[in-house]
Amino acid sequence: MIETKFVKLLSTEKPVAISIPTASGAKQHMHHCPKCQMVVWSNYGDAGDVVRYVRVGTLDDPSTTPPNIHIFTSTKQPWVILGDDLPVKEEYYQREEIWSKASMERREKLIDDLGLT
Repeated sequence: MIETKFVKLLSTEKPVAISIPTASGAKQHMHHCPKCQMVVWSNYGDAGDVVRYVRVGTLDDPSTTPPNIHIFTSTKQPWVILGDDLPVKEEYYQREEIWSKASMERREKLIDDLGLT
């Protein structure tokens, strides 16, 4: 999850957006590479296109961004084995329990800047 202003698209071709429903009833806007159809990022909720949920596998060096939590594991396949080194949540989580103080402050500033309080 990163502010759009920090995302640099290296391709000259703009991703193709489609909207799909989510369990909450809100839409997830998925942006696909027009050539290979890989999802590059998604947008959710009130933030519109201000925050992008970038797929780590699309980064130049995905090894720089390891996971810090496993979420929505209620739908994982039984053959997916998760280690004990990270928190595991069946659905989403309380940000305050997982995010650092700096990340929470950054989120609050973004919310204030968007007028979403």
